[in-house]
Amino acid sequence: MSFGGPPQSTLRPTPPDRGSFPLDHGGECTVFMSRYLDCLQEKRGSSQLCKPLSKDYLECRMQRKLMDRDRWENLGFHDEHPDKGMHRAPPPPPPPKG
Repeated sequence: MSFGGPPQSTLRPTPPDRGSFPLDHGGECTVFMSRYLDCLQEKRGSSQLCKPLSKDYLECRMQRKLMDRDRWENLGFHDEHPDKGMHRAPPPPPPPKG
């Protein structure tokens, strides 16, 4: 044991619950993310009022393989019918390749 030095205990990082996932470097789901964040600001942080937009964002990520597809119940959408109340715009087209 040495006094005055850094502590010898080590902290072990814990992995995310659902593992790692790719970031949206191409901005494919930015429109959906922005709509959700704008809603949160407008509704003073009430995520429940913005839940349909959150679902749209997650759907965009799953369609583009930016996260694994999962059941909506596992993502916190327990009370809704899969499409009930969703006012989805069509997903933006994929960016041009080249």
